[in-house]
Amino acid sequence: EMRELQYTSAVRNDSVSINQLQEFKTQILVLLENPAEISALVNKLNFAQCTYLLSVYWLETLRVENSTVPSIHPILEYLNDATIQKDKSGMWQCVACVGDRVFTTFLNVMSCKPKDESREKELESHAQFMLINFNHIHKQIRRVADKYLSSLVDRFPHLLWNCRVLWSMLDILQVLSYSLELDPNEETPMLRVPSTPYSIPLMDTLEARESIVNDFAARCLGIVQEAMKWAPQATRSHLQEYLNQIPHSGQWHHSGLALATESILMSKGLNLQSAPLSTSTLEKRPRCVKSDSSRFVSSLSLRSRFSGQVAGMLQTGVPRDKIIEKIIKDVWDACRDESNAQHHSALWRATALLISSEDAPRNLLNVVACSQLELFTERAMITATECWQWLITARPDLELQFLQEMFSAWQSSVDKQLGLFSKEEEEVSPLAAYEGCVLEPLPPFVKPHDIWIQFIVELVETAKYNNQDKVDMLANLLQHSLFMIVGGTEQPRQNRHIAAVGARFRLLLCGLSLLQGDVLSRSLAKNVLRERIYCTCLDYFCGSKLCPSQRGTDLRDDIHVLLKFWQTMHSDKKYLMASVIGDFDVSGSVADQNLTGGDAKSQSGIVSSNDFPRPQTATGWINTVPLSSSTNTLTKRSNRSKRQVNSGDLFVKDYIKKRNLILDLLAVEIEFLLTWHNPTSRPDLNFPGEDTIAAWKSKTVSERTLRDTARLAWDISPVLAVFLPDRLKNAESIVKEVSRLVRLHPTLVCHIPQALKFLVTTDTLLNDAQELVHMLSWARVTPIQALAYFSRQYPPHPISAQYAIRVLMSYPADAVLFYIPQLVQSLRHDTMGYITEFIKYISKKSQVVCHQLIWNMKTNMFIDEEMHQKDATLFDTLEALTKTIIGSLSGPAKQFYEREFEFFSQITNISGEIRPFPKGPERKRACLEALSKIEVQPGCYLPSNPEAMVIDIDYKSGTPMQSAAKAPYLARFRVRHCGINELETIALSISEGTLKLDDSLNSGMGPEMWQAAIFKVGDDVRQDMLALQVIGIFKNVFQQVGLELYLFPYRVVATAPGCGVIECVPDAKSRDQLGRQTDIGMYEYFIKTYGDETTKEFQNARRNFVRSMAAYSVIGFLLQIKDRHNGNIMLDIDGHIIHIDFGFMFESSPGGNLGFEPDIKLTDEMVMVMGGKTEAAPFRWFTELCVQAYLAVRPYQEAIISLVSLMLDTGLPCFRGQTIKLLRARFAPQASEKEAAAYMISVIRNSFLNFRTRTYDMIQYYQNQIPY
Repeated sequence: EMRELQYTSAVRNDSVSINQLQEFKTQILVLLENPAEISALVNKLNFAQCTYLLSVYWLETLRVENSTVPSIHPILEYLNDATIQKDKSGMWQCVACVGDRVFTTFLNVMSCKPKDESREKELESHAQFMLINFNHIHKQIRRVADKYLSSLVDRFPHLLWNCRVLWSMLDILQVLSYSLELDPNEETPMLRVPSTPYSIPLMDTLEARESIVNDFAARCLGIVQEAMKWAPQATRSHLQEYLNQIPHSGQWHHSGLALATESILMSKGLNLQSAPLSTSTLEKRPRCVKSDSSRFVSSLSLRSRFSGQVAGMLQTGVPRDKIIEKIIKDVWDACRDESNAQHHSALWRATALLISSEDAPRNLLNVVACSQLELFTERAMITATECWQWLITARPDLELQFLQEMFSAWQSSVDKQLGLFSKEEEEVSPLAAYEGCVLEPLPPFVKPHDIWIQFIVELVETAKYNNQDKVDMLANLLQHSLFMIVGGTEQPRQNRHIAAVGARFRLLLCGLSLLQGDVLSRSLAKNVLRERIYCTCLDYFCGSKLCPSQRGTDLRDDIHVLLKFWQTMHSDKKYLMASVIGDFDVSGSVADQNLTGGDAKSQSGIVSSNDFPRPQTATGWINTVPLSSSTNTLTKRSNRSKRQVNSGDLFVKDYIKKRNLILDLLAVEIEFLLTWHNPTSRPDLNFPGEDTIAAWKSKTVSERTLRDTARLAWDISPVLAVFLPDRLKNAESIVKEVSRLVRLHPTLVCHIPQALKFLVTTDTLLNDAQELVHMLSWARVTPIQALAYFSRQYPPHPISAQYAIRVLMSYPADAVLFYIPQLVQSLRHDTMGYITEFIKYISKKSQVVCHQLIWNMKTNMFIDEEMHQKDATLFDTLEALTKTIIGSLSGPAKQFYEREFEFFSQITNISGEIRPFPKGPERKRACLEALSKIEVQPGCYLPSNPEAMVIDIDYKSGTPMQSAAKAPYLARFRVRHCGINELETIALSISEGTLKLDDSLNSGMGPEMWQAAIFKVGDDVRQDMLALQVIGIFKNVFQQVGLELYLFPYRVVATAPGCGVIECVPDAKSRDQLGRQTDIGMYEYFIKTYGDETTKEFQNARRNFVRSMAAYSVIGFLLQIKDRHNGNIMLDIDGHIIHIDFGFMFESSPGGNLGFEPDIKLTDEMVMVMGGKTEAAPFRWFTELCVQAYLAVRPYQEAIISLVSLMLDTGLPCFRGQTIKLLRARFAPQASEKEAAAYMISVIRNSFLNFRTRTYDMIQYYQNQIPY
């Protein structure tokens, strides 16, 4: 002891010289790393005191370093020594400093120990010891304990959310609160802390006890809140179980319970809906809306409820085996019945029974871990994860067994191809829609897997600090969930749909967190896991970029995950060092062979670049496993180099290149999702880390680097390289390099339609490149892309012609029907007769297509409306082809043709009959009289509506239009929808006499309705047909991506030169008509029709107006549709705005092609309906929809350009030489998504209340009396 030192002769102060004493002091300071706070004190110590300090240092250091159970308890005993505390020379401070060094050694020793249960118990014990001493009667001991506790948690963070530490902490708080009830004037007892070997001595005054309780309660609250940040689910579960185990009584207060409840309620934990929101958004919402406390209370209630239920069942005397059997049956019955509610109750009951069972039956454990597979729903997975949290907390002894079962269930989900591992559904192209096809997003159902992955992520975050067995199990799960094939089509693999992006990258993030640091030991398995993570990440980009089908917080949550993954991948460079990675020259390891299980078969797929001879690496770990073609990146680079380079360095360089490629691709994807989520760059929707992505994307990249990037992508997977140019824009070098590689190895990508553009170019066709022969076996493209090979865009070639015809023949006739105007025009470039033969073929395949072709060919024989000027290129071809097609008709087909054309001829001739009559009542009477003479022919249809059969005529509907010279008129017909194919079948059956019209009407056809149509004579409607084709494609695109925009592509069919049929928009009036009838503005019309702004009707109408306004605004801008006066704009009864009459577009406009009108018609009355100002919520939504619509159609720009290019030779007035160049520029092909969004917003801003809009309306008013 200290007081004996002065009486011990061996350490008398006069037994050493001054120099020797100084050496002792120097040694002490060196060992303690020269702490400034005690340097002066040490220099004043005598020999005995120096000896004592050194003895304590070495004794305790040796004890900590060599003891099987190292302990820090003796240090606190030294500091608690009364003699040391009272020493005037500062010995207490010196011993405390020695204690700090010993404690650091203790931390290092504990860190080196295996992460097993024994180490965990030692750490728990020391944490409990520090919590006890935090409430010591001596203030300086409390400070030391607080400091040591902080250091312990810094080194071993999992102690924050350790179940026993948390419970001990709350027990201590309860003991301390109990001390406040004791009389301080009586003898102060030692209060024992439950479930620990420790007792707490009490202070002898009430004030001191209150102070200690206050300090400890504050510390407890801080610990719980910090634990909630690190492991919210585990911490919440531990606290719930603590509350569940403490006996409840309204007469009895438990401070630990109170603090546990208070800490959860006060925690900043957010519910699932609020977690992804920005800080500024959250600040606007009350705490009750965003807090996750309700989940805590609900789960706690469920635990109590089902624990009670099971306890009651066990007390009934029914054998336990029977109860287990019944509960298991209940769970499987609920799954079979697909009842989420029944499954919820049964699974909670099963978990409660498992927790209460000492022997833990394996069949019950299996049910708890696996039932969610049979009922793969979001609700079932939430129930499962909540039960799992309860089980892990209440029965830690079962955790490893449970994890085995749970991981087995995960593997089953992989094998069954559920959720994240499901196969992508083949979506119908918006450019090849056919009758009955479904145009909508087809996202995989990944939500259950996403919830499961969130549970696994927290499991990883908690396990990597304290349990190596769990870490190894989790690493093994990742090894079997991530696949080393990039761009493959074989299963199993992860779904590439954008709806699965959050789940995929959350799982990858989990893997990276295991790789970065010393969680996994240096081994082949660790290297293989990194390879799997990189491959799975790159595999996501082996497809076309898709617009997100996620909305709101789901999309925001996915962006959060991607940003976090990007940042983690960015930091992976420092972990990609040879010294950190591990060994490379590893011969085949039997232990690691299973790491590649199931991947070897994927190497024989068409996507593998191993089909061609490649040099092999002589040495290296990478040869020990059959990885994907990505491994060849290292192989090529290493053999190209003349100098001998360490294989580890090559590995690192190769992976840094892959990392940079991932960061580039991911940055583009994140920017796209950010732009889609926040088109107008609202600050309240911004994400932390956006600027980092922008900075990375803005870096300058050399041409050589871009070429190397393309080659690297090709080496990893040719599929990845094919889609690289579409993702990394502004990169002509990438396009050239990918084109070169595709021409060298076309068979590797011939299954990808998008790759054809790299093989077939103007140059390869003109030069008759030998690789063109591969085109004949290429995957099919869309009909319009096939037709483009018969246009100005490509020179004629027999191989491209044969391929195009094969593609066109592979589609249903009604898919080709949409492109009849382009099909007829492609005859101009059909130098080898392929299109001629295809038209003959498809005319036999579908009678409706045959009729439409005949009408269109008749229209295009002449270039003027009066049929005086023949089309020099097409006339002879079309005339001969028309005669051939008509001549080939026979039997029912010929009767159908004659009946349809005779009926339609009678309808059309009415215009000629009424033309001599003056406008007004006389022409009206003449029209009605002529219409009354027409009888409905069985099995006929209107050319504009071939999917509906005409069953009657409204003989009172004949209405001549305003034109005096050309006498167009409107008539209504009773039609019945049945579909094009069904109509053909019925019409041919009627011709054969096997079916009567009345029978056909009763054969399950669609609903009857009145269909109005306008029959024009003397007007070329082909320009309207082109505009409406584009509108139709845009409508398909919007449906495909899930954008709720409204377009009405009414049908227009040209039937002869200057003649056509125009489908009328139902239940709609032009703005001009509304103005004449009501003489009020559009906003006032909305108020009058639907009520004030607060009514549901008005809000629905405004919503419809905004959706349609956004869609037509984008189309109006891209096609440069002009002459947008109020006669050409309609409103339907639901509030949709609909544009009609497309006589001026592209390069033509009223007034001598001045282009006077702005890009979008956005008048003050339209703005009033949308809120009255740009900051109004409806107008902001309009802007966002415009941007999203623009982003959605940009990927289809080449198809639109091909569609228009095929019509350039028609001589339509809208084509004036620069059409294609200007159209392509409006799509901003080289702009990123963010730049494109900014461009669209600038178009809206420049059109907003533009004075030219109002001026043009005034001109129309004064010239044509059209109100505005």
